[in-house]
Amino acid sequence: MNLLRTLPAALALAALVTAPAVLAQAKVDIGDTPLIARSALFGNPVKSGAQLSPDGKWLTWMAPLNGVMNVWAAPVDQPTKAKPLTDSKDRPIPGYGWSGNSEQVLFVQDKGGDENYRLYGVNVTTGAKHDYTPFDKVRAQTIGGSRKRLDEMLVGINNRDPRWHDVYLLNLKSGELKLVMQGDGFAGFVSDDDLQVRLAARPNAAGGMDYFSVTDGKVADKPTVSTGLEDVSTSPLGLTVDGKTLYWTDSRERDTTALFAEDLATGQRKLIAQDARADLGGTLRDPVTGVVQAYAVEYLVNEWKFLDASLKADFEWLQKQLGQGDVIVANRTRADDKWIVSIDRVSKVAATYLFDRKAKQLTELYISRPELVGAPLVPMIPVEIKSRDGLTLPSYLTLPKGADKNGDGKADKPVPMVLFVHGGPWARDGYGYNSYHQWLANRGYAVLAVNYRASTGFGKKFLNAGNKQWGLTMHDDLIDAVNWAVKQGVTTADKVAIMGGSYGGYAALAGVAFTPTTFACAVDIVGPSNLETLLATIPPYWEAGRKQIYSRMGDPSTDEGRAILRAASPLYKADQIVRPLLIGQGANDPRVKQAESDQIVTAMQAKKIPVTYVLYPDEGHGFAKPNNRIGFNAIAESFLGQCLGGRVEPLADTVKQSTAQIKHGAEFVPGLADASKP
Repeated sequence: MNLLRTLPAALALAALVTAPAVLAQAKVDIGDTPLIARSALFGNPVKSGAQLSPDGKWLTWMAPLNGVMNVWAAPVDQPTKAKPLTDSKDRPIPGYGWSGNSEQVLFVQDKGGDENYRLYGVNVTTGAKHDYTPFDKVRAQTIGGSRKRLDEMLVGINNRDPRWHDVYLLNLKSGELKLVMQGDGFAGFVSDDDLQVRLAARPNAAGGMDYFSVTDGKVADKPTVSTGLEDVSTSPLGLTVDGKTLYWTDSRERDTTALFAEDLATGQRKLIAQDARADLGGTLRDPVTGVVQAYAVEYLVNEWKFLDASLKADFEWLQKQLGQGDVIVANRTRADDKWIVSIDRVSKVAATYLFDRKAKQLTELYISRPELVGAPLVPMIPVEIKSRDGLTLPSYLTLPKGADKNGDGKADKPVPMVLFVHGGPWARDGYGYNSYHQWLANRGYAVLAVNYRASTGFGKKFLNAGNKQWGLTMHDDLIDAVNWAVKQGVTTADKVAIMGGSYGGYAALAGVAFTPTTFACAVDIVGPSNLETLLATIPPYWEAGRKQIYSRMGDPSTDEGRAILRAASPLYKADQIVRPLLIGQGANDPRVKQAESDQIVTAMQAKKIPVTYVLYPDEGHGFAKPNNRIGFNAIAESFLGQCLGGRVEPLADTVKQSTAQIKHGAEFVPGLADASKP
């Protein structure tokens, strides 16, 4: 039995009085390293997300309009003549793309972070706007486009039944929606270049998917491919333009997911690529034919492997021009003569370029965050950490400036550390520039990001090792990573904080509730505290994944499942918390409802355990608005400064400029009470 998990409440309350004061005594010293302003890291970029229209005549990007990120457009040869296409006045546009006819820019928007996305279009020439899915409390999604039927596309809309998306043919010029097929019971669809649905996926009793061929709108009686819970990463990637080949990622009869091409006429499958270290998934496909030209292998770092010699030559030329780093091709024209490219150098600010393939010419378009040019950014160090039961945990360590003077990837002396836990949990941390890592390292902290079991990308054994292990071996992996960092001299056992969002927020709550003295303090952002209520309130359009979620977490319809969920819920051990806790929550979060934060704060208040709770009435699952993002990070910085002794940029007016409601515990964060006064 782990005695830390059963620490008596009375002892916990006694420990609470002295722990923060002791930890705050030692201040972090990283020399004369300049302080990077939070606004430079988390404010609006100058520009971002550049795209080319399919015909190559227009250039678009995201940029602020009256302080809100909107879509702008300019002729590709006259970028200085840009004009805003959208006029969102409150929340940033979360995503956009081009119509096949190169006439409309398509974008989605929700209300206050509720994730009920409507699909909109705006004509790039006339500025005429169209609400293509004018339905309340409905989440629209794109299904497929076409190189032939340029004025049309397929969209999914769940306005008939919120659980399932029906397939509609959308005319982009008139806005007419025509029902193609109802989506009852289906999780998704694959369409061809004629905008015909060719494949439909339906969840099965085993927790996997059955894939059915579709002909003239009729779904076959029997599936062509079936998977179980273990092979969740088996899924179709899409068709070639001629509709003859269907690409798959497939983990059946293997551990890591491989890339296959299926001949739809014969049903024969050809193995294209595999890697024993990591799942394959990311591909670059010829925009003319749809044929896979390259695939990515991302274990510790991302590596591109090429099937097309001309594409490989282009990448090699770009690498020489741009220098060391991960070359990113963000967008390609239909003729494949122009690309949008950039390079991730991790610790150096990179520009975004227009690449003319024929002329072999790079034209700089912009630097997203020019304030960071010359800033003291630091490298990210890939590391492998062994869990107590022998798993290898691919992880990433970031050290403060000057903490690794010889550049060998090892700390010269221990510094305070933040264990930064990724969300999901069915997601992963990766190698690359990370604003949170840079921010925390600049304040004097080492940052450790761990791909714990249940993280995706490392094979199905690693993924499925996390089944029903919330708060158990998944949490043990995080503790093992902390112990590794202490043993390596990165930090000391008494100066480690835990922080994260979504599942990372849950991990922060679990860290201080299940292992009360392991962490000096915790920052939870939109993390669930009660797994029973979490699963009882999942969005209706998650219905297709319900069986899989239950299989991986615990089935709340059974006594056994409820016991698993309850045991893994930090709420029920809130009285054991002895370390400072900061909670940030969006009031409109559709995934982790506000009640998840309310519950644990109420439980801690009842036991008179200090906690600071910050609510944002205009946010959802995370903080999309820069004033709120900066404001919460300012609070977190002051909180961590008191806990770990790191450097702190003054709160100033950041809290007042946000919509933060300090629901409880302003007095537990230095300066917060005064900073939040009207």
